[in-house]
Amino acid sequence: MISKISPLAGKPAPSSILINVEKLVTAYYEEIPDPSIKAQRVRFGTSGHRGSAFDKTFNERHILAISQTICLYRKQHKIDGPLFLGMDTHALSTPAFASALEVFAANEVEVMISNNNEYTPTPVISHAILRYNRDRITGLADGVVITPSHDPPHDGGFKYNPPNGGPADLKITDWIEKKANAFLENKLQGVKKIPFEKALHAPSTHTHDYLNDYVNDLGHVIDMDVIRDSNINIGVDPLGGAGVNYWTPIAARYGLNLTIVNKTIDPTFRFMTVDWDGQIRMDPSSIYAMERLIALKDRFDIAFACDTDYDRHGIVARSSGLLPPNHYLSVMIYYLFQNRLKWQKTGSVGKTIVSSQMIDRVTKKLGRQLYEVPVGFKWFVEGLLDGVIVFCGEESAGASFSRRDGSVWTTDKDGIISALLSAEMTARLGRDPGEIYQSLEQELGQCFFKRIDAKATLPQKKILKKISKEDIHVTQLADHKIQSIQTEAPGNHAPIGGVKVSTENGWFAARPSGTEDLYRIYAESFQDEVHLKKIVSEAQGIISDVFVQNKT
Repeated sequence: MISKISPLAGKPAPSSILINVEKLVTAYYEEIPDPSIKAQRVRFGTSGHRGSAFDKTFNERHILAISQTICLYRKQHKIDGPLFLGMDTHALSTPAFASALEVFAANEVEVMISNNNEYTPTPVISHAILRYNRDRITGLADGVVITPSHDPPHDGGFKYNPPNGGPADLKITDWIEKKANAFLENKLQGVKKIPFEKALHAPSTHTHDYLNDYVNDLGHVIDMDVIRDSNINIGVDPLGGAGVNYWTPIAARYGLNLTIVNKTIDPTFRFMTVDWDGQIRMDPSSIYAMERLIALKDRFDIAFACDTDYDRHGIVARSSGLLPPNHYLSVMIYYLFQNRLKWQKTGSVGKTIVSSQMIDRVTKKLGRQLYEVPVGFKWFVEGLLDGVIVFCGEESAGASFSRRDGSVWTTDKDGIISALLSAEMTARLGRDPGEIYQSLEQELGQCFFKRIDAKATLPQKKILKKISKEDIHVTQLADHKIQSIQTEAPGNHAPIGGVKVSTENGWFAARPSGTEDLYRIYAESFQDEVHLKKIVSEAQGIISDVFVQNKT
């Protein structure tokens, strides 16, 4: 069954659901994962290894094993430049940072950590890797970001970014999984490690001014002058994430009229409003998690937030409130390709296969090529690097785009530039992104989109990931003939890890979550909300039948 909305959704987090940070950190060090249990092994989803210390899915042994494996990978591939290491504000990020540094220092890896123990957003790590590697052939840098993204406070996460600056591809993550799990099975035999204090002061450990290097470069990707000169009133809710201390320097450096509505950093995230399922989740695309900023929309010309590692954005327009991610992606494309005159005329638009077809319509209107890939930002990395893709985004509110001169900015999602772009377009056009999207709908028609999470067991998720066209036995969807059933993305022909079923008037896609016991239904109608509801209902029935056929 599709999950119901919790009665706590959108309300201040009650003390009863807050994590006990001390117990969580103790579990990180004391609980020992059993590699014979699949759920307790190292598993890289769409963006790194994630889990909770309470569930024995994110513990010290996982991080020691993964870190040693990364050292082996670097040696095997002759990656001998610095490793840029960053972390977010989740409770498990600090002990995981310590574990990783203990291994990297023991292996004499040159590690760049932030000045003053500053938290470091995901896009800042990507930016640092690319800046260091520019014009280099040897001595290349790579990076690690310790974050579970917007996931609940009890979770931890660990991502590896190779020298291309983006999320590691499947070939790399599969190799890391295999080697790291071998270390777990052998009780960490072969893992090198030194005490944290010694690692912190090792000759191979260096500090790096991530914040100023990134902030001082922002004018090359965003027109900060037009924002400053307009003096529009900007509101920011950092959501207690890794970029919380970036906004004041950004405002000071570029002279912006910017108000930070909440500067609190608290690993319980007690200041959040509860998400749809009764959990605390720092998701800037959720109307429930963003309730407080949405309530302030009339105070600002434009307001925005980013998730905990700052690779996702949430845009709150005075005209319309929180924009659905697909709406804002469409607006970004429409604006950027008309205001980045130095971009290549052949530069294409990247999108994930589960994103709205409004993006397709806007891209066609602009005369640009569309590059459609499976879920996961790793599929955009090479295109961003070589300039074939100048903008890319996914329906979960992640995007990146080229510098103003057309060269690469980041090859990972960047919530900061996506947020600041909403201020640039509001300043230049005198209309906020909500108003711009309304004009697109008037010209190109309406698309009604919905994403829903549904419970799924591990066996069911495995079935859905390997679903084939032959598993779909119906010929109609919501009273319309099915025109296509896709299990591969048209842009690169890679498996989508699920299925997409399309008619002339709508579509749905279903794929398992990489980190939670659920699967996601994405659906869109080109008619109305009633038709969308019917697509969602029938999609759930189709997937349930697939599970039954496979006797789950």
